[in-house]
Amino acid sequence: MALQLSDPASAAGFQLVHLPSIGSTNAIALDLMREGQDRSWVVADQQLSGRGRHGRVWTSPPGNLYASLALAAPCEPRHLPQLGFVAGVALAGAVARFVPRLARLKWPNDLMIGYEKCAGILLEGGRCQHENGSDGQGVAIGIGINIAAMPEGLGRPVTALAAHIQNITRDDLFFVLSETMTEALAVFDRGAGFDSIREMWLALAMPIGARISVSAPAGPCEGRFLGLDRAGHLLIETERGQETILAGDVFLVEEASLMKG
Repeated sequence: MALQLSDPASAAGFQLVHLPSIGSTNAIALDLMREGQDRSWVVADQQLSGRGRHGRVWTSPPGNLYASLALAAPCEPRHLPQLGFVAGVALAGAVARFVPRLARLKWPNDLMIGYEKCAGILLEGGRCQHENGSDGQGVAIGIGINIAAMPEGLGRPVTALAAHIQNITRDDLFFVLSETMTEALAVFDRGAGFDSIREMWLALAMPIGARISVSAPAGPCEGRFLGLDRAGHLLIETERGQETILAGDVFLVEEASLMKG
């Protein structure tokens, strides 16, 4: 199969920009938004300066999926961070078509297979143009999935889909992802359906009660995963009681032990 959008994505007005080797798909998506384009998927065969959260480098060898979706004013600005959960639901749903029951989501932006990271999501906000020419707030949703290869030397366990299923290709996975993202955005309904997205995300996430450690701006903590609050913030039960984490990196305790090993 050649790289293409699914029929539901095309019918919903999504477009595809396929580039061979570029710096960052998110950078191109942000440029498209500033030019007034909406619902544009940017897919690159290789990234030369892929970006992860907190300014980290996202290693981007050929054979994996590097895709960003430009959304111009998809919801009120207060709902924009919730699009990370929309992307998580779409990503897990797409991967589950190929590796059922193995993939699960980890707050805030990782897809895991077992205790190994397989994919990540990066949201970057930017200015966009409404149809009437006025400025608005948009977002580029970057998705990187290890399919054929995985980075080395990250100090954490990682995997690639090829280690779990044979004959999976970048083009096949993107085709399904374009469909599941279209479906998830329809459920999100510009923010009105976030409660449904939250429940869908939790059904695809690590089990309630899983032991996790969190590296947060206020300091590290460890406890049991309790779910998400109504805004999508992490709930954790520590020795101090229930706490709400607004931002940070989460590690499953078993994952953290593998990192130390």
